[in-house]
Order: sequence, then C-alpha cells, then structure tokens
Amino acid sequence: MFELFTEQARQVIILAREEAGRFRHDFVGTEHLLLGLIRQSEDRALAVLERLGLPLETVKAEVERALAGFPRTLTFGEVPFTPQAKRVFELSIEEVRQLGHDYIGTEHLLLGVMKEGQSISAKILESLGARLGEMRLETLALLRDPPQPQTHATGATPVFEQFTERARRVITLARDEAGRFRHDFVGTEHVVLGLIRDGESIATAVLQRLGLRLETVKAEVGRALAGFPKTLTFGEAPFTPQAKRVLELSIEEARQFGHNYIGTEHLLLGLMKEGRSIAAKILSSLSVRALTMCARRRSRCAVIRGGSKHARRGHETRCNKTSSSLNRRTGTWG
Repeated sequence: MFELFTEQARQVIILAREEAGRFRHDFVGTEHLLLGLIRQSEDRALAVLERLGLPLETVKAEVERALAGFPRTLTFGEVPFTPQAKRVFELSIEEVRQLGHDYIGTEHLLLGVMKEGQSISAKILESLGARLGEMRLETLALLRDPPQPQTHATGATPVFEQFTERARRVITLARDEAGRFRHDFVGTEHVVLGLIRDGESIATAVLQRLGLRLETVKAEVGRALAGFPKTLTFGEAPFTPQAKRVLELSIEEARQFGHNYIGTEHLLLGLMKEGRSIAAKILSSLSVRALTMCARRRSRCAVIRGGSKHARRGHETRCNKTSSSLNRRTGTWG
C-alpha cells in the first residue's frame, strides 16, 4: 500500500510514529496521524485546513489535550496502528479512486480521517467546523491551482541501458536496502543508502567534498526509514513515484552535461534536483551543518587515488563538475 504514498504522505507516517513516542503511547492512532499532518508543513493537507478556516494551533492543542488522557506506557520496538488508523488508510485509498488520482497524498489522508468519522480526530475537526463535503471541494479547488500532483511521477521506471556499471550497482544495492528494512517499495532513501554502500564512486566523493560524513548521512537516512511499517514482501518491490522521478531527473542531468551515460553523480544530482524527498531534505540539512567546515576543506580536498593519471584526472573533473552543479542549483550547498 505505501508504495503509492507520496514522499510527504510517507513522512506523515514517520511523524505520527514520533508523536506516539512523544506521548509514550503503545499505539499509533488517528490523533497521531493528525498531528503528523500538522507537523508536515507547507503541504496540501494544511492548505485545505487553512482554506476551511481551521486554525492549526487550535487543532493541535485540541488533539494534544485528547491524547494526554491516554495512559503512558514503556514501549519497545515498532508500535502498531489502531484499527481506526488502518481504516483511515483504507478510506484514503477510496478517496483516491473517487477523485481519479494515482497516488496517495496528505490531502487523501486528511479526507480519510474525516470520512472515518468516529475517531477523536474526526470529532475534533467537526467540532471546529470541518465537514467532509466542503473538505473534498476545497481539496479539488486546491488541486486545480497547482495542476501537478505532489512530486509524483507516473509511467514506467526509466530503463537502465545507459546507466554505468556503478550506477546499476547502486540500483541493486537500493533494492537490497529495501529488503533489509522489509519495505514493499524502493524509495529515494534506499537510493541514497545504495550510493553510500557503493563506496568509491563519484557521488560519494562529491558528498565528502561538500563536507558531509557518509556515516552521518547513512545514520540519518536509516533513522527516517525505521519509521515506515515493515511488511512481508514477495517478488521485486516497485520504485516509489518520487524515486522514479529521481531516475528521470538523472537522465535529464546527463543530457545537460552532454554525457551519453548515467553515472552515480547524475543520480545524486537527480536526488537534489527533485528536492522535496526525505532523502534530499536530509542531505540539505546536513549540508547546512557542514557549510563552514566545507568552505575550509575544499581547498585541501585530496586527489582521488586509484587508476592511471588520465583516469584520476577524468574522475576529478567529473567530481568537480558535479560539486559545482550542486552548488549552483541548491541554495544551501555552498
């Protein structure tokens, strides 16, 4: 089911789990989901609530007041979703079908909460003036405003014929990472872990030149992935819409550079160009912390070892071009 979720919707699931942990609850309920939706700033669900005239701080305060009445427990491992929260997911899928969409965004989760109707979250929203019919109309009006769906890409996964051997290996490693976490999707986070596991590639050299420690990136991405539900999967897990978009943008980057191949450096550029995924936000946030150190280190970056002098020069040139491109295209990178 979660392979259809946009990156923002999947982040809401992570935030809902964090909220359950903050309240020391041994369950993830609709109330935690609603708090997760509020914490996922600058997104469609919040825009819908604002269009309905619901003050977010009031919604948050009412939900937190309700949650404070539940007993606190000492929990270990992954806490389960309540039956009502699972029902919200099912109703979100129903809303997707009714609206003719091919993805599940935060707006569908919000509609699912309202449509379920019996939970504390739904009652709070209703008491503040929200109605399902009006919410659906405001959602449709909002979607007509920016016509593109939420960082979602349709169509088949881009073909890999032009990918270098290292880039293809990264895709294989990304699938391995999805399997290690028992996820039924391959997301941008798994791609980042694949890039790191590949080791001495252009992409990892660029990350290090920009002042990022690979172990820190790995730990932050792993922490984010741990919030997703584990599932028993069979066969090949599909790429998420956002991961497919990253692959498409990697191909665009290769064309802009005039390259006839797609390497790990193009995958990294595709991740950052997409910009809204959890993986891209982690890389951006870490780059902000590393900015001062990066400025000091750039003049002292060691020449990448291995191979002939000509190969080293080519490797170094590609690394420099990728670093420069990242610096130009993202506000926090240099």
